[in-house]
Amino acid sequence: MITDDIVTLLDDMYETMVAHDGIGLAAPQIGKNLQIAVIEIDEETGLFELINPEIIEAKGEDIDVEGCLSIPETYGTVKRADEVTVRYFDREGEEIEVTAYGYLARAFQHELDHLQGKLFIDQMIERIPPDELEAYMEAHLDD
Repeated sequence: MITDDIVTLLDDMYETMVAHDGIGLAAPQIGKNLQIAVIEIDEETGLFELINPEIIEAKGEDIDVEGCLSIPETYGTVKRADEVTVRYFDREGEEIEVTAYGYLARAFQHELDHLQGKLFIDQMIERIPPDELEAYMEAHLDD
């Protein structure tokens, strides 16, 4: 059962994420030991409010740059699955299953890692200094 407190938390997490120019936020990042995350990479894709999410399938590989609201001004490359299927409950208590690709798949994996106590730096392949991030992104645009 999804309580009013959970709904309020989802709203607060979304506001916090937007206020800090993030694309995702997990409850542990704000001191809540709950299996809850919010993700919105753009308006077209929309907002995902994830309660008790789990990755039920992962395919492919992709290496790309990540950052995190928990570790400002820290960037690095991380290998992730290029496609994931995630099962979760929404704020209405409905079970949802979604398959995500590319950047959205990466965001799901990043936020679900937080729910397991993991940070992207735990899997980082190459650290990218903040002053080199833009040049790195341009140089790897077609990768």
